Amino acid sequence: MTSQPSPHLPDPAASAPQGRVLIVDDSVVARSVLTRMIEGTRRFQVAAALGDVRAALDFLGRVQVDIILLDIAMPGIDGLTALPDVVAAGQGAKVLIVSSSADEGAATTLQALALGAADTLVKPGVGAFGGRFAEVLEDRLSRLLAAPGGQPGVVPAPPPLRPASAGVQLDGIQVVAIGASTGGIHALSQLFREIPAGFQLPILVTQHLPPSFMGYFAAQLSVLGGRPCDVAEDRMRVRPGRIVIAPGEAHLKLVRTSDGAAIRLSTEWARSGCMPSVDPMFDSVAEVFGARALGVVLSGMGRDGCEGAARLVDAGAKVLVQDQASSVVWGMPGAVATAGRASAVLPPDEIGRLIGRGGAR
Repeated sequence: MTSQPSPHLPDPAASAPQGRVLIVDDSVVARSVLTRMIEGTRRFQVAAALGDVRAALDFLGRVQVDIILLDIAMPGIDGLTALPDVVAAGQGAKVLIVSSSADEGAATTLQALALGAADTLVKPGVGAFGGRFAEVLEDRLSRLLAAPGGQPGVVPAPPPLRPASAGVQLDGIQVVAIGASTGGIHALSQLFREIPAGFQLPILVTQHLPPSFMGYFAAQLSVLGGRPCDVAEDRMRVRPGRIVIAPGEAHLKLVRTSDGAAIRLSTEWARSGCMPSVDPMFDSVAEVFGARALGVVLSGMGRDGCEGAARLVDAGAKVLVQDQASSVVWGMPGAVATAGRASAVLPPDEIGRLIGRGGAR
């Protein structure tokens, strides 16, 4: 009996959803190397590799992509100047800054994140491409491509809100605690622009960033918020009219004092695995302020803040989360909303206006 050839089985990698990537870099060598790396993943395909911003904007007017790799240092219009236009032209595409000037702690990195970049990655020198960089690049692309439900391009059904977002009142709040990660700096900039200068409630912020970023991040939030911003220190008093941010190497927690509240820093393990983590901040804010607290969860990967939001809700506090349409990644806010712990699901500018009205009461 003659054996029959076995049927051809499809390659699982080939059948997996592919992300379309646009590369914008003035270096021919960089474009060539990045293209080979991306195509080599077999999960992503390069839609185009272009040498300047004008060509990229023209291309985005005709073709939809999922991720845009954007260099900063380019002749003519540089990547940082063009970033808001690229974000708008991308119509939901996530922008990954890949630049030699995106080193940890660099001012340009924070500026890029504030202008709408989803993430940043240091581009090595021409002779140092390959190896570990290729792995990191694929990991960043995979994270950015993943939608909240884990399937690229799949938009989950609108989650139930608790209660309906219309008519939310923030009477009696005494503190605002905000958690954010990927895409959060851009959301924070939109939120703070809507809070009036006379707003006197203390604002606590836990943003996932390395320690080396925190000094510049505090200075940036001070300008955006129109009020002093401090990197949290252990036993620092919580004072009206100020912003306090978690340091990169510790969680920001609150404890009661005879005249209000003070900050205690903690390096204990957090449920989310993040450092700093939003959950310990929310837990302690719920314990100290109860129903007089307001929690806010902005754009970010993962579920950090979801369990802490439950503590806030149980204490009678309200939790506002960023909507999916305006989020770079609807992981953190989406987890809170899907769990039914959100009092409202809104764009960050509307959250800012709502906070401003609540603090004026």
